Amino acid sequence: MIRSPQAYSLLVVSLFVAGCAAPKPILYPNAHYKQVGEAAAQRDMEECFEIAKEAGARPSQGKGGQVAGSTAAGGAIGSAAGAVGGAVVGHPGRGAMIGAASGATGGFLRGLFRKSPPSQAYKQFVNRCLQERGYEPVGWE
Repeated sequence: MIRSPQAYSLLVVSLFVAGCAAPKPILYPNAHYKQVGEAAAQRDMEECFEIAKEAGARPSQGKGGQVAGSTAAGGAIGSAAGAVGGAVVGHPGRGAMIGAASGATGGFLRGLFRKSPPSQAYKQFVNRCLQERGYEPVGWE
């Protein structure tokens, strides 16, 4: 159990930083990658990110839509689960209301702290840029 305010603050900051880490391509260690090394590969990757942004590809799908979708899904799931639980004790309507509120709150918080995945156009643009430089992207993580 967390007892000190400092430990609690550290936990919150750690979760925030982990949630903000942007996905990036995973490069296959082909001959080109081995020749230039990891540092050069990271610089090339950063350049490809910038070129993609300048071309109009968005690095993320948008946090607002992600949070709204997560909130709505949480509310729908919570409502259904609450209705079932409420039906067992004779109050399906009240159970659905409580479940919807709880689910929407959980979905909202999940959407806030979940990483926003890069758009398909952005990933394809960065992958192509890296391939033209001799790398072999195998996926994103």
